Amino acid sequence: MSLVMLVLIALLYSAGVYLLLDRSLTRVLLGVLVLGNATNLLVISSGGPFGTAPFVGRSPEAGMSDALVQALVLTAIVITLGVAAFLLSIIHRTWTLDREDDLGVDAEDRSVRRRLERDEQIDEDEFDTTGCESTSDTDDERAERAAVATTGGST
Repeated sequence: MSLVMLVLIALLYSAGVYLLLDRSLTRVLLGVLVLGNATNLLVISSGGPFGTAPFVGRSPEAGMSDALVQALVLTAIVITLGVAAFLLSIIHRTWTLDREDDLGVDAEDRSVRRRLERDEQIDEDEFDTTGCESTSDTDDERAERAAVATTGGST
């Protein structure tokens, strides 16, 4: 493996990880694509020297390139394409709902954590979010409604 190829792979891995750690889903997609390309270059370069096409009888076996490396890279390209398609669907859904691809702070997640800290629920899995899209319990309004319901509405 040449030093230039090694430096290129290291730069691609570092750029991919940097992009992957951003909150923007578009940059996460680009990070996954760059990491996939860096991995493909690493597998190809670790496969040994380049040789002739791996057809038996066309050239001596010592001069043939390894077909397994090419098959692994082809499989990795297909997997990267599938992950990219999945991330594109998530980006499209996020853009359709929020008109931005930047992941903000999830208010519902904060609410679940707050309830777990107050021992209002035992486990995250028991929390049912069905039908709660229109209501917000991130502040103490829910506690006030519960207090009014237990006292019968009298103040």
